[in-house]
Amino acid sequence: MKLFVCPNCSQRLYFENAQCLNCSSFVSYDPDAGGFVLSGVDGHFQCLNATECSCNWTAPEGSFCRACALNKIIPDLSVDGNRQRWTRVEAAKRRAIYSFFAFGLPVEPKSSPDDQTGIAFDFLASTPGAGPGGEHILTGHDNGLITLNVAEADSAEREKMRVEMGENYRTLLGHFRHELGHYYWDRLIRDDPAWLEEFRAMFGDETLDYEQALQTHYAEGPKPGWQESHISAYAASHPWEDWAETWAHYIHITDTLEMVAALNFPLGKLETTENDRKQVTEQAQPDESAPPAAPEGDFAPILARWLVLSEASNAINRCMGLPDLYPFVISQTIGQKLGFVHRLLTSKASR
Repeated sequence: MKLFVCPNCSQRLYFENAQCLNCSSFVSYDPDAGGFVLSGVDGHFQCLNATECSCNWTAPEGSFCRACALNKIIPDLSVDGNRQRWTRVEAAKRRAIYSFFAFGLPVEPKSSPDDQTGIAFDFLASTPGAGPGGEHILTGHDNGLITLNVAEADSAEREKMRVEMGENYRTLLGHFRHELGHYYWDRLIRDDPAWLEEFRAMFGDETLDYEQALQTHYAEGPKPGWQESHISAYAASHPWEDWAETWAHYIHITDTLEMVAALNFPLGKLETTENDRKQVTEQAQPDESAPPAAPEGDFAPILARWLVLSEASNAINRCMGLPDLYPFVISQTIGQKLGFVHRLLTSKASR
């Protein structure tokens, strides 16, 4: 994620802004331009969801933006609290979609129910009191259709699920990046023999019975020593989940480091002077020419920067009595898997 500038006064804007706090101009994010434009000027119109769920992206006049156009089903807004839940869900979805536009990956809505290449989202809620025979919504992916239980937008519910599932981390943004990882496996690897062969050598044979693998995982837990080769316990359940988890973490890493680059934040500097701090403050201006989310070249220096940042961030959070920002350990094998994602993206993505 980058910092942005107001198209009217050049002051800093953040990705969620719909109005400049300096000059009061109404602005919208244009995913095609990768920056903000003035709303209602030069053919730039607000998305139809601007007043429905606080969408701040541009759209054709009287239409939905490129993110909202992916929606197939939205929550029942007559249910108390669902509009707030939907607003949080959409904010996370826009952040996820931003990265894939930045990588030059295909992000197009399904043209029909039979479309095998487009993306669609169903944001659903479980039936109250759902039990045996009742409808319980599970977050997941099926041929480009991504379903998300909007209850995940409630922090208390999401934390409850995190504890029940024994997870270190659970966020709306993480859900989107994980499920879209499944989608892009189909688009980038499944039908490419060379990449599929390399995938299997690194992640394992994805033709293993998926449902049985998940049943075994939930009944017996991950195999001892999974930490050496998998970024999370869930990643150890099946090669597809290993891929989706690794993909999501790669997006976490590159998106965060893109912001660090936009801030001109120095990594690895152990001592700072007052002059250093002054320079950092002066340099932390919006820089829309910052390096892309997934820069070309070797992954090793990217990972090295991430390890410095994550260690520092975790230490800072502990000083505040908060959980680690990044509660994961990246072993050599996991680093190689992340490097595989990097090579795939820099090879197949268009900029």
